[in-house]
Amino acid sequence: MTEYRQFYLPKAMWFFTVNLADRKNNHLLIDKIDVLRDAFRYVKQRKPFHIDAIVIMPDHLHAIWTLPSDDGDYSVR
Repeated sequence: MTEYRQFYLPKAMWFFTVNLADRKNNHLLIDKIDVLRDAFRYVKQRKPFHIDAIVIMPDHLHAIWTLPSDDGDYSVR
C-alpha cells in the first residue's frame, strides 16, 4: 500500500482539483452554483482561507487557496 503523507504548513498555498463521482454529462456544479457559493461561505466562516483562484466547470473544479498564518490544516476545509 502506498504511504500518503500530509504536510501541514501554516500560510501555505494549495492547488487542488475536485471531481464529481459521476462526471459523465453531469452539470451539477454549474447548475447549483449558488449552493456551492453558500458552502464556500459556510466553511470560510468556520475555517478561514483565501481563495486565490478558482475555476468551476460543470463536473469538476480547480482551486488555489492560501491558509492563514496560524493554521496549516487544509484537510478540515
